[in-house]
Amino acid sequence: MLKSYLTVAPEGTAEVEIQKSRFIGHVKRCESEEEAVAFIQLIKKQHHQANHNCSCYLIGEHDHIQKANDDGEPSGTAGVPMLDVLKKRGLKDVCVVITRYFGGIKLGAGGLIRAYAGTTSEALNQTGIVERKLMKQLKLTVAYTLLGKVENALRQQQYRIHSINYLDLVHLHVYVEVDQVATFTAWVIDLTSDQAQIEFVDELYLEQPIS
Repeated sequence: MLKSYLTVAPEGTAEVEIQKSRFIGHVKRCESEEEAVAFIQLIKKQHHQANHNCSCYLIGEHDHIQKANDDGEPSGTAGVPMLDVLKKRGLKDVCVVITRYFGGIKLGAGGLIRAYAGTTSEALNQTGIVERKLMKQLKLTVAYTLLGKVENALRQQQYRIHSINYLDLVHLHVYVEVDQVATFTAWVIDLTSDQAQIEFVDELYLEQPIS
C-alpha cells in the first residue's frame, strides 16, 4: 500500500463556456473500473441530449487501469488530453466525464484539446484535491496520573487524537503515520518512563484537503 497519494474529493462539477459551447466537467473518485464505468453511464444518461460525453479514468496504486474516450470528437482531442491532466497532477482513482453541448462554432483540433484539458483542470479545482496518508491507529493505555502529561504532549507534537476513553485506566486512540510508528513508540516510552501500554488497533487512510 502507498504511504500517501493524491486524489479528488468524493465528487464535484464545473461548467465552462468556450465559443458558445457548454463544457460541463463531472469528477468522481472511483476505486474500481466498474465504479468508473457506472459513473460514465450515469452522466451519459443524465446528458443524453448532449453532443458528446467524453471520459477518462485513472485507477490503481500503480495507475494500471486507465482509459480515455473521445465519444465522437476527433481522435485524440478529448479523452487523452483529459487523462494527461490527471497524470500531470499525480492523481489516482479518478474518473472525469466532460459533457459538451455544441454552440455552433468549431474549435479545431488545438482548440478542442485546450477546451477539454482546461475544463478538466477547472472541474478538478472545483471538486478539490486531497492527500490520503496511510496511518496506524494505536491505543495508549495510561493511568489517570499520566493523562494530562500525555495528552498535552500529544497535542504539542500535533499527533491526531481520535478518541479518549475513561475507564479504570485511560485509553487514548492516536493516529500515527506508518513510517513514524517506531519513533512514536520510543517517544511515548521516554515520555511516560515506560508506564504506557501501546497496542495496534487498525491501519487506514486519512485524508486532508490540499490548497
